[in-house]
Amino acid sequence: MKNAVLFLITLSISTGMTPAQTLPKPPKAAIKPHPISTHGDTRTDNYYYLNDRENPDVIAYLNAENTYVDQVLAPVAELKDNLFTEMKGRIKEQDESVPYKEGNYFYYSRYVTGGEYPIYCRKKGSLSGVEEVMFDGNALAKGHNYYQLGGYEVSDNNELALFCEDTVSRRLYTLRIKNLKTGKIYPEVIPNTEAGSLAWAADNKTFFYIKKDPQTLLGYQVFRHVLGTDPAKDALVYEEPDNQFYMGLERSKSKKYIIISVDHNGVATESRLLEATNPTGAFTVFLPRQKGHEYDLVHYQNKFYVRTNWQAENFRLMEFAEGKTTDRANWKEVIPHRADVYLANMDVFVNHLVLGERKAGLTNIRVLKQHKTGHPANDDYYLPFQDPAYVAGIAYNPDFNTNVLRYGYASLTTPSSTYDYNMDTQTATLMKQQAVLGGFDPANYKSERVFVTARDGAKVPVSLVYRKGTKKDGSGPRTAAPLLQYAYGSYGINIEPGFSSTRLSLLDRGFVFALAHIRGGQEMGRKWYEDGKMLKKQNTFNDFIDVSKYLIEKKYTAANKLFAMGGSAGGLLMGAVINQAPQLYRGVVAAVPFVDVVTTMLDETIPLTTGEFEEWGNPKQKVYYDYMKSYSPYDNVTRQGYPNLLVTTGLHDSQVQYWEPAKWVAKLRTMKTDDNSGEETQLLLHTNMEAGHGGASGRFQALKEIALEYAFILNLVGIRQ
Repeated sequence: MKNAVLFLITLSISTGMTPAQTLPKPPKAAIKPHPISTHGDTRTDNYYYLNDRENPDVIAYLNAENTYVDQVLAPVAELKDNLFTEMKGRIKEQDESVPYKEGNYFYYSRYVTGGEYPIYCRKKGSLSGVEEVMFDGNALAKGHNYYQLGGYEVSDNNELALFCEDTVSRRLYTLRIKNLKTGKIYPEVIPNTEAGSLAWAADNKTFFYIKKDPQTLLGYQVFRHVLGTDPAKDALVYEEPDNQFYMGLERSKSKKYIIISVDHNGVATESRLLEATNPTGAFTVFLPRQKGHEYDLVHYQNKFYVRTNWQAENFRLMEFAEGKTTDRANWKEVIPHRADVYLANMDVFVNHLVLGERKAGLTNIRVLKQHKTGHPANDDYYLPFQDPAYVAGIAYNPDFNTNVLRYGYASLTTPSSTYDYNMDTQTATLMKQQAVLGGFDPANYKSERVFVTARDGAKVPVSLVYRKGTKKDGSGPRTAAPLLQYAYGSYGINIEPGFSSTRLSLLDRGFVFALAHIRGGQEMGRKWYEDGKMLKKQNTFNDFIDVSKYLIEKKYTAANKLFAMGGSAGGLLMGAVINQAPQLYRGVVAAVPFVDVVTTMLDETIPLTTGEFEEWGNPKQKVYYDYMKSYSPYDNVTRQGYPNLLVTTGLHDSQVQYWEPAKWVAKLRTMKTDDNSGEETQLLLHTNMEAGHGGASGRFQALKEIALEYAFILNLVGIRQ
């Protein structure tokens, strides 16, 4: 029987045949023309009314679309269930993170069998100590369809913890306080806060937090709270007047400072500092914001390290002595700017400085001695990594007085791994590698890294992985392997070639998986990002399309076996490429896609819009309006054939509102001609009625959404098992 199953899978992959299927009648959204006039140009939005989630007709329409998805994918309902079981079966249910030491405690999280959420624990003194359960995510999530613990922060005396909860998936977190000694949760409840942006003062009774605007969802105010007082009377210590900036709050690793940072990527940075021993004092500006200048800083003993793009597109590292004025005239260069190396981040230890760098699209970790010994091999060196495509990064290292660096490593064939690295002896100890059950053997898989020449000459890195024995030399639909191409390409966010246990469900069924590191990300340095934003955004789409053509040309796949996937801004990418090159793709998955670019960017009441102007442009300026309109997926739907398409969204999405994909699908239904292939194409919209931008919150519930996506793809190449 097992051999018969393998034969059927092989047959369906080799032929690309899909059993004939007559699709049920899809839902149709009512057409209600809504004119939008800007710069003398009028666009008519027939589905604008779908932006009312309180309208029962809108909810009924979304539910009808969900029912239609179930009807269309009924032939692979069993496959979807099997995929979920298969992916869940690779997860070690009873698992534990590697403990890290902070102060006199070791902190870690663990999962129990059947548990959807982590349990956060600690032990005092040593790992043989008595376990203290700080937060049981499974208990906290009871009674909620969605639950997210958005981080916690422990006081200096180790007795109290701040923690944030979201039970809606709008990323508006409620801040609470727990006494870790008694287990008591204090009566103070502070709504609408920013998760993870919390800082205790040194007195163990005062803390600072960020408030978010419930409409725009932007953090814009920092408050000071004293235990036992009414949160309504908390002192406002800073308010950001410019709603294009994002705000952060943290305690420095040295514990000396509380730092408020405001940043707008590509625009400016400004940090404010307050000594933690003086919580009622005034924050002082480290360096005033200046257009075009971005920086971040780390306190080390009697000086600061500053990562800055001042006269350095790819950033450089400076230092200056504490106590001096922070004017740049007092800065001293530590690491100069390099045209081919992007300085990404840093960490400090008592005897070492660690840098995260990127070169030729790959991550590197560099270690420097704080006090030089005169031996270059010991004073300044890089950690060695071997895979052709991988990701390595500095992990959480709260302990300052140590010579051990904790870092993470993964590749397309190597599960996520945590290492402790002795920076003096230059030796690494594997502390934990992600357990992958079900007989996974990395020797069965192969990864590659190639560079594709885009139409303007840019060299686009592409990371590929497949199971050994997968045919990549096909000259046509009968011999080519199916391939899923993924990309993001916005905000300078890097899509790293890391490991995915869920991806094995495709690889083991004969798929090749390709990550296209296109412009708009920052994989190749800052210019790579700058060349994929604003009035150069078309480069992002061109890169993806050119990679697709390369993969077909080099016979990694064939046109009727090529699939594409992207989410959020990567969903915008999907929408643009299927407007511009629909013939290239057999099927596309667009997750929580940002597709109505012009209308959204014109509406500053929509959450997060104003902070996006430096990414996409402000359409209130005609030059940006015209450019956005030229690629906006919703505005460029035309009467042509489109690939099979699965679109997913969440009713409570805080970043891409559900109505964008809903309107897009409704418009596509009226425009697509289905003449791009010999079969009726699928157009599916699935709305998670209980979740937001990140999808379902539990570790297993999230797998059901991946199973849906994979079942949609596999069905199109005739794989039903």
